[in-house]
Amino acid sequence: MNNQLNIPVGISDFKKIRENDYYYIDKSGLIKELLKRESAEVTLITRPRRFGKTMGMSMLAHFFDIRSDNRRLFDGLEITRDEALCSAWMNQYPVVFLTLKDIDGLTFEDAYERLAVQISNLYKEHAYLLESERMDSDDRTLFKELKSGSAGKIQVGQSLHTLIRLMRDYYQKPVILLLDEYDVPMAKASNNGYYDQMLDIMKEIMSTALKDNTALRFAVITGCLKIAKESIFTGTNNFVSDNITDSRFNEYFGFTQEEVDQILADANVSGKAEEMKRWYDGYHFGRFDVYCPWDVMNYMRDLQQNPEAAPASYWKNTSDNAVIRSFIEYAGSNITKKLETLLAGGYIIQRIDENLTYDYLHSSEDNLWSILYLTGYLTKVREGDLKVPVREDMAALTIPNAEIQEIFETTIIKWFDDSAKIWNRSALFDAVWAGNSEKVTQEMNVLLRKTISYHDYKEDFYHAFLAGIFTGAGYSVESNREHGEGRSDIVVYDTMNGRVAVFEAKLSRSVDRMEADCYMALEQITDRMYMKELEEDYDQIFGYGIAFFKKRCLLKKTEQK
Repeated sequence: MNNQLNIPVGISDFKKIRENDYYYIDKSGLIKELLKRESAEVTLITRPRRFGKTMGMSMLAHFFDIRSDNRRLFDGLEITRDEALCSAWMNQYPVVFLTLKDIDGLTFEDAYERLAVQISNLYKEHAYLLESERMDSDDRTLFKELKSGSAGKIQVGQSLHTLIRLMRDYYQKPVILLLDEYDVPMAKASNNGYYDQMLDIMKEIMSTALKDNTALRFAVITGCLKIAKESIFTGTNNFVSDNITDSRFNEYFGFTQEEVDQILADANVSGKAEEMKRWYDGYHFGRFDVYCPWDVMNYMRDLQQNPEAAPASYWKNTSDNAVIRSFIEYAGSNITKKLETLLAGGYIIQRIDENLTYDYLHSSEDNLWSILYLTGYLTKVREGDLKVPVREDMAALTIPNAEIQEIFETTIIKWFDDSAKIWNRSALFDAVWAGNSEKVTQEMNVLLRKTISYHDYKEDFYHAFLAGIFTGAGYSVESNREHGEGRSDIVVYDTMNGRVAVFEAKLSRSVDRMEADCYMALEQITDRMYMKELEEDYDQIFGYGIAFFKKRCLLKKTEQK
């Protein structure tokens, strides 16, 4: 029997989770770890999506914010054991907390409008500042314009700096800035063709808020990627970056094995540990192995409703996984072998660059592999699992778990299917109906090299490949239908022109065996009379024996009529 836990799915507000008695994994140790390096004016934390960044930032906001007394929210949590730290820091500082996760748009104008609205909402949250006697008339006018959304681009570009300055004057204390998902506007801009325009406004926001800002106590910024400092954080001093190869904050983003074991035990579903691990574990952040918390919580919620629930691809449903698609479209056949290695459970050796700019993501294959690693689609292989050491400037990358494997499979298969449909197959079809087996062989080999296989080239792969060539091209295709005395592999009907082609495929053990296997297939077509029953209805009947070996094929023909 399950113990019913109040599982929070899609809730990233720390206060809401604590006040409504949602199940919570204690990550408050992040606060103490962060304060160990007070000298760092700006800390950038980059992690893949759905790894608890926003939840962590919400916790920090509720801990530091001077406007509240949130001791009850932290009752029983790890951080409260450090009484001196809590006394000095809990609800003692003014806090600006802003998320940019919704700054999106097909055009710069759309995205900028969303940004202006977000800034407007932030100013409305701090409208109490208008009551300050310290605020002069010019600042009061500027504040009202930013609050109403009527301020110009220059004012919006300096809006964080302005707000931080006014809050410092109001509280007579330096301000803590928490900026969540800072790189989303840049990612969306890169996808939609207005990168330079968005870079200008984001650089202005960042540089004015962070560079030599005496009103700032410190800033914590989160995102998926570390955009090169010179691109967006120009002039920022005391800048510390914490990414997935570091080990400082990694236990606070994602669930450790110990935490997942505790969740399963609390819900009395420890029997699901193996499935949970196979589907959602496998990420190696610094010295920690972690699970994706979004997946764990979604699966736990489903298990609460149905103890027999199977794991699902929860992560896939939060994005269109366009990064993989654009990756394949850019790299094309150059990466086919590497993708096959990954999908077969192996690993590839690649150079990883952790300092990227979104406008250069597609400038090299190395950049694209780096993106797949930094966004959680690939993970590093543990050193102990490698047969030979990897150079320091390189990394052994692998697919982390069953969920990401499924995302790769469905995305890649769809891309190759779509590519095959676009590819002009008229020469191949003409050759089939002309009985030109050499031309059919040539054209099929071209198409075969465009496909991807990661199941050791089993018969099912070739069967699907053969059927897929004709499916959707105006032909009726039947596979493994009863014919004569046995089952032919593929039958293609061109009813309008009164012709039909029968294909019998063989899987060869070597290149040298392919011709003999072709004749064996033709013999099977004849002996089992696959073509016989078609004689009354069709003017032309072609029989093809085809042998496959890895990414090669060979066809031979027999013609009934």
